[in-house]
Amino acid sequence: MAIGTMQMAAMDELQDVQSSAPAKDAKDVAKLNWLDVDELARYVSETGKIQSRQITRLTAKNQRRVARLIKRARNMLLMK
Repeated sequence: MAIGTMQMAAMDELQDVQSSAPAKDAKDVAKLNWLDVDELARYVSETGKIQSRQITRLTAKNQRRVARLIKRARNMLLMK
């Protein structure tokens, strides 16, 4: 089964995004607070969606923590 050109382009685009994604270690993510809107904005796309683990390159535990912090900041109307 051959991979189509659309699939190859999508895979190349994902690799480009992954290489430029913020790769934080656990210590940095553990220090984040829901008031750190500028730092949390790195994990949100232009359309306001929380980016996936494949893009953020975080562990599952840290991804859940960042998602929870983003949702708290949104509830307090600090982020959109």
